[in-house]
Amino acid sequence: MDSDKHEAPGMGRREFLSQLSMTVTGSTLALATTRGQSTSAEDTLSPAPLLPTIRLGDHRVTRLVVGSNPISGYSYMGPILDRHMQEYFTPERIAEFLWNCERQGINTHQFSRPEQMGDIFRKLRERGSNMKFICLHSGQPQHISVDKVVNETQPIAIVHHGGVTDRLFREGKNREVQDFVKRVKDSGVLAGVSAHNPDCIKQIADEGWPVDLFMTCFYYLTRTQEELENMPPVVTLQVGYPFFAADPMAMTKVVRQVDQPCLCFKILAAGRMCSSDHKVEAAFKFAFEHVKPTDGVIVGMYPRYHDQIRQNAQYTRQFAALQEA
Repeated sequence: MDSDKHEAPGMGRREFLSQLSMTVTGSTLALATTRGQSTSAEDTLSPAPLLPTIRLGDHRVTRLVVGSNPISGYSYMGPILDRHMQEYFTPERIAEFLWNCERQGINTHQFSRPEQMGDIFRKLRERGSNMKFICLHSGQPQHISVDKVVNETQPIAIVHHGGVTDRLFREGKNREVQDFVKRVKDSGVLAGVSAHNPDCIKQIADEGWPVDLFMTCFYYLTRTQEELENMPPVVTLQVGYPFFAADPMAMTKVVRQVDQPCLCFKILAAGRMCSSDHKVEAAFKFAFEHVKPTDGVIVGMYPRYHDQIRQNAQYTRQFAALQEA
């Protein structure tokens, strides 16, 4: 449940319930009631220390960044869970969720709907929040302009959308992505590119584009049908999407080769690695063991039933500290 979104096939009730039980796996401490209010225990706790950080330009960003897909209702599990998330994440609950993330030591949120988030960010700042924001942007004409994003949401960075990046590179339209990077840098904020295809990241790095960061998907979800048909048999984690088990190794190999900081997303395979606490822990361990000390992870969270915020922050502290040691 991290960054980019594609259409998923429908899902029956039995499959939905099975996947829902995986998605909400977390620690046993509930973060919020079904009304979306903080528990009394959470209100009385002191904020946790800041998580380990990396540098993006002049900014110190926690190595765990809060992703946007659950907030936007993108589950990668089918339309029923999409709607479940959409109904839960009202503007009030989004604000409370991000406030609780900050109290657990997370200082950055990656978002993809500036028209939805501007008012929420203003309310958080009025409340005293110091949360930093990274915008994922399609770069397409129909999307809100870069200058308007900067004016209305004050992000520290704007990143070109991974699914669009993969498509434009496949079509030989790399220049459109390069022009987007220039527009973002001209706006005065950090510029990045996201991709599912590790070859896109490698090409940008090899050509020396002036990007400040990459967003790198652990799973190459944008393969064409022809690419899928030509792949050798491999162990997969596929539920509606081609989550191939070998993909994270391919992407992290490129991540370690590029100089720029990388924010890796879908480290939990959009919930498919969440059937137990042990699997969640193993996924965080793998991520931090296979990236640079200057990299981080983006993780979407759905805290309707369990405190995924606290759990993910705990694993980040644990495994980021081991890497630094």
